[in-house]
Amino acid sequence: MRNISKTVIMMFAMAAATAAIAVGCASSPPLRTEASTSGIRAAEEVGATKVPQASLHLQLAKEELENAKALAAHDQKERAVSMLSRAEVDAELAVALSREDAEKAEARSAVDRVRQLRQENK
Repeated sequence: MRNISKTVIMMFAMAAATAAIAVGCASSPPLRTEASTSGIRAAEEVGATKVPQASLHLQLAKEELENAKALAAHDQKERAVSMLSRAEVDAELAVALSREDAEKAEARSAVDRVRQLRQENK
């Protein structure tokens, strides 16, 4: 009877150890890059590549996204998530800078039209 209980305990211990190892070796959930990727795409669509400051932040966002993927591949999940956040923010900044540039150009154009109309009415 004693040998049976020792055997059962040993088998249970081995099963528990195997389960613990399997859980520890399980891959972490995939890195969620959708927000960064869509932010980069949005920046490209609003013309960030044509605005020097926006282009810089767009490039940073792309590099940070790639760095996040590399960090995730090396099981550095926390650093990867942090890098993804930076990529999202840089992409958003690229969008904002692009829109600001477009609005400034539109304002300059409106001022020029007003000046032209004033000249025509003299």
